[in-house]
Amino acid sequence: MVSVVQNIAIDCANSYELAQFWSKVTGRPLDPEDQPGDPEVQVLLAEGPVLHFNQVPEGKTVKNRIHLCLRPDTSREEEVERLLDIGATLVGDHRNPDGTGWVVLADPEGNEFCVLRSEAQRAATPH
Repeated sequence: MVSVVQNIAIDCANSYELAQFWSKVTGRPLDPEDQPGDPEVQVLLAEGPVLHFNQVPEGKTVKNRIHLCLRPDTSREEEVERLLDIGATLVGDHRNPDGTGWVVLADPEGNEFCVLRSEAQRAATPH
């Protein structure tokens, strides 16, 4: 017996607005039944579980214990710039001179996530 991951739940102050940000990040739509003001909104990913945004009264106070790691279809650098342009903020830069490493960003409500190297970048670097 096993369990299947149904969704990845993200607590937030404004579920619709944060889901719109993540819809832009992933290029995937919101659930067509979701509307502004809904306390729960979902981004329908192409594969796997959905991103489920759950409106809660309390704000974020500490570092995430679980976070999303994104592997872009463009370069890591291009994706970091795109995400900063749509509202992410830089939290930490862990890129190495040899091209390895990752960048930690935060969404508009402060939830951290990582941007990894693309598959092409990984293939071009022996590490």
